[in-house]
Amino acid sequence: MRQIGIIGLGLFGRTLAKELADRGVQVLAMDRERNLVEEIKESVAHAVQLDATDEAALQAVGIKNMDVVVVCIGEDIEANLLTTILLKKLGIRRIWVRAISTLQGEILKAIEVDEVVNMEEEMGRITAAGLASARIARHIPLTRGHSIAEIEVPESFIGKAIRQIDPRNKFHVNIIAIKKPVPRITELGERLLDEEYEDVPSPDEPLEKGHKLLIAGSNEDIERFTSQ
Repeated sequence: MRQIGIIGLGLFGRTLAKELADRGVQVLAMDRERNLVEEIKESVAHAVQLDATDEAALQAVGIKNMDVVVVCIGEDIEANLLTTILLKKLGIRRIWVRAISTLQGEILKAIEVDEVVNMEEEMGRITAAGLASARIARHIPLTRGHSIAEIEVPESFIGKAIRQIDPRNKFHVNIIAIKKPVPRITELGERLLDEEYEDVPSPDEPLEKGHKLLIAGSNEDIERFTSQ
């Protein structure tokens, strides 16, 4: 079973820990604040109160056994950097670190962590993508300039099969899933619409109004595809 350590149980750290645990990951959640540890202890495999800048404390909880350690300490930049340096010293296999500023991100890159998560920058990109196109419902950045986006089916593609549209060759994007509305009747007789994804859709299936497409490609190609 994959083991991941989460240091810092603010909103970002708690959410990350719970989501990972829900996906079957064995999570070791750590924070110096007891109330935050108490809040999450029922949701993860292990929750420990400790000072992450204390080398002996980290070793005592088996930090070296983790496949990945994510440093989610936010406002206390000094503690964030000291913890990261200590993890490097201990030889942790992979280290991901949250950065709250561009400068902090540059410092973390300089000490060669495996991944820098700049929340403000990423959220700015996600928000900009959603505002720039009325058709894009959700947007997930992959690398700079490339994304996965959930979009409404463009009007000109309704009734056409994916093979006819030929998105890979004509637009350089891949349709990786289709979200479809599925009618449901509750026990009280209420008519509701649920949504379900069809992964790896058939190239001969026609697209319908109300379908949403999950597509991957460069931001420019996604925008060109949605504007058809």
